[in-house]
Amino acid sequence: MKKNEIIAPKVEKREYFCIVKRLKDISDIIIIGIFALIFNAATPVSAQNATTQTDSIEVSLLTCSPHDEVYSLYGHTAIRYRNLKTGEDWAFNYGIFSFKKPFFALRFALGQTDYELGVVPFEIFRREYKKYGSQVVEQVLNISDSEKQRIYDALDENYKPQNRVYRYNFFYDNCTTRARDIIEKCIDGKIEYPSDNDGEAPTYREIIHEHTRNHPWAAVGNDLCLGFKADAKTNAREQQFIPSQLMYDFDRAQIYKNGEYKPLVKTRSIVVAPGVQIIEKGFPLSPIVCAIILFIASVFIALIEYKRRRIYIMWDAALMLTLGIAGIITTTLLFSEHPTTSTNLQVLLLNPIHLFFIPKVLRKRSTIYWNYLTYTTILFFIGSFFQDYAEGMTIVALSLLTRCWIHIKSKSLKR
Repeated sequence: MKKNEIIAPKVEKREYFCIVKRLKDISDIIIIGIFALIFNAATPVSAQNATTQTDSIEVSLLTCSPHDEVYSLYGHTAIRYRNLKTGEDWAFNYGIFSFKKPFFALRFALGQTDYELGVVPFEIFRREYKKYGSQVVEQVLNISDSEKQRIYDALDENYKPQNRVYRYNFFYDNCTTRARDIIEKCIDGKIEYPSDNDGEAPTYREIIHEHTRNHPWAAVGNDLCLGFKADAKTNAREQQFIPSQLMYDFDRAQIYKNGEYKPLVKTRSIVVAPGVQIIEKGFPLSPIVCAIILFIASVFIALIEYKRRRIYIMWDAALMLTLGIAGIITTTLLFSEHPTTSTNLQVLLLNPIHLFFIPKVLRKRSTIYWNYLTYTTILFFIGSFFQDYAEGMTIVALSLLTRCWIHIKSKSLKR
């Protein structure tokens, strides 16, 4: 075992998706330094001697419950390596990224965000989640000495600078699926997960809705980005991108080898008890309420326009500007590497085309814009049979139809 290749992580200003945001306290730096000394002191131990010590080694799956930060609404998964003899105790985390990288927001939208494997002392990991009030469940794996060694060697190899970075994908390749995959690859035999046949399989969208039910604006943000591929039914393995689902499946999983079965998990315990979480108040109105207010205002303004025989072009310009700016994001996502964002029918309403027609509308010139908006809005309603739209989007579409009606049916109105 080449232990000198796994070193304590450098203390950098990084953002940890679903985990440590930043090592702020000086005590954390001191602890990391102590652990580094212990780790480096152990490097002369040969691979043969390390193997003989694996009877005192535990390899575990760590599952962290969500806390109120938007980036952690789905929880987090890590792997714990613990040597009871040497005192080594590390949390391996595939969820590290940095906001400091150039064009981070654009790269994230295009599905070109690179995450990496990081290593922190378990005590730092535990303390951070205790601060957040998140529960951390540990599942000690029921595996052999050689399998523990292979997992550690694989993590060691992954942590090398040339290997630790990977292209992140929320549904298919994230911090949870990476932990699952490396465990599966290093275990003799096959891990079999019992399938649930009760009820209909959920879609990707339904799964994330379950985790954003207390955060309606986060749910709307997700739904505005996701296309109809997110409405595909998922199988049991595809659902394991969620940490709590993988934990649940590990509890019931069996290792099949040479005609015999044994449980994948030896013991389960809570290493961080759930604490008090401070939930910050968001925008007071829900998305659906905002959409209804918009519709009522649109109808009210249309009735006034019809009575006064005058169009309020500034209202039109405001709507077009909003649709166009939001459309820049949804249109950009059509070219993303995220497969579930490349087929978004909401782009029929949310696209930059609205921006090009604003000058003509403001100058009160004749334009085909209102015919165009009528047709695309009708197509949008047809698309609702194929895709679940963000909450309130159909009401927004009705608001736009009122603008189309007042312009097309009332051409005699003075502008």
